[in-house]
Amino acid sequence: GANFDEQTLHEASSSSSSSAPSSTSSFTRTFLKFSVYFSLVALAYYFIISSFTVPPPIFIALDSPPVSPSGNVSSPKCDLFTGDWIPDPAGPLYTNHSCPHIQDFQNCMLNGRPDVNYLFWRWKPRDCDLPRFSSSQFLDRVRNKWWAFIGDSIARNHVQSLICILSQVEEVVEIYHDKEFRSKIWRFPSHNFTLSVIWSPFLVKSETLGTSSDIHLYLDQLDHKWTHQYSNFDYVVISGGKWFLKATIFHESNTVTGSHYCHGRYNLTELGYDYSYRKTLKLVRNFVRDSTHKPLVLFRTTTPDHFETAEWNAGGYCNRTMPFKEAEAKLKTVDAVMRDVELDVFQNFGEGSTNFRLLDTTGMSFLRPDGHPGPYRHPHPFAGGKVKSSVQNDCLHWCLP
Repeated sequence: GANFDEQTLHEASSSSSSSAPSSTSSFTRTFLKFSVYFSLVALAYYFIISSFTVPPPIFIALDSPPVSPSGNVSSPKCDLFTGDWIPDPAGPLYTNHSCPHIQDFQNCMLNGRPDVNYLFWRWKPRDCDLPRFSSSQFLDRVRNKWWAFIGDSIARNHVQSLICILSQVEEVVEIYHDKEFRSKIWRFPSHNFTLSVIWSPFLVKSETLGTSSDIHLYLDQLDHKWTHQYSNFDYVVISGGKWFLKATIFHESNTVTGSHYCHGRYNLTELGYDYSYRKTLKLVRNFVRDSTHKPLVLFRTTTPDHFETAEWNAGGYCNRTMPFKEAEAKLKTVDAVMRDVELDVFQNFGEGSTNFRLLDTTGMSFLRPDGHPGPYRHPHPFAGGKVKSSVQNDCLHWCLP
């Protein structure tokens, strides 16, 4: 659209400079003709943009004050996490064609999602402006640094989007992966910037014992997979959430203390997911506070899902093509409880701390019911006349871009 408008303007200015009007009336006719033309173009542009929908939140840098598009620093009291998704005709910083690092089940465009409106929105904090993300500026600022994302598949979703953005400046090199391809390390060679994702969905030690599928959580032991590497990192994004809803058995001080969602099996006390989540986050908080190594740590709050009519395994779906407006919908109870736990544990932790920030993205994520793969976690899910109700939806992870 921008290229077409610039070309049209260039041709219009060239033709008007090459032949001067012979009379006032011909000049007037020409002027009116172009006025009507540009009015129609502007009107069409307005209706196209007003129909667009929004992309998932990608990344917000918190180590400097927000800067307006003009370069002026906005009010330092601006809350980056309260605002609205507004139309962004510039579109995403990458597509499925320009980034080879998108997993198939998040590659909504490749899988045949018919609408692209969700790509054309950006986050606008209420009292300030955020500049468009600059890959080159970001890579310059993290030169010789190591950044880690610790958590579950949403953390992986997050890091893949960041890699896609940064790869527009420099191609990344994968230098490690575990046998399940869940934990990975990449490097941007010319910037000596290292990026990790560490699979640790519970953040604490977890295991399944024997032939049972029950998950045992050790609520007084953090997962060594990430704590043993912690001293390498300059920046860390930690996140938890949905895995705590699974059926789990709790261990503390070498004793089984209770469970969640075990339906009376083993005669264990039902303590709830909020119990294990709170215990885990307090352990994470104390580790960050007491560690002699002081990277910048961002705790990203829970990501809500947008399954409607039922849950993921019972025919729940998400087919919205527009973002929510504030107060148009309400967080599910489990998401609201998780965020309350996060705020209770972390909200005041950053006061007086030089290395901790709360990345409170729950609200901005909740406003994006249109940003999920839905049925397009599968390639062309309705090919061959498949019935919509028989196709499983993904209303938790995000389309990339």
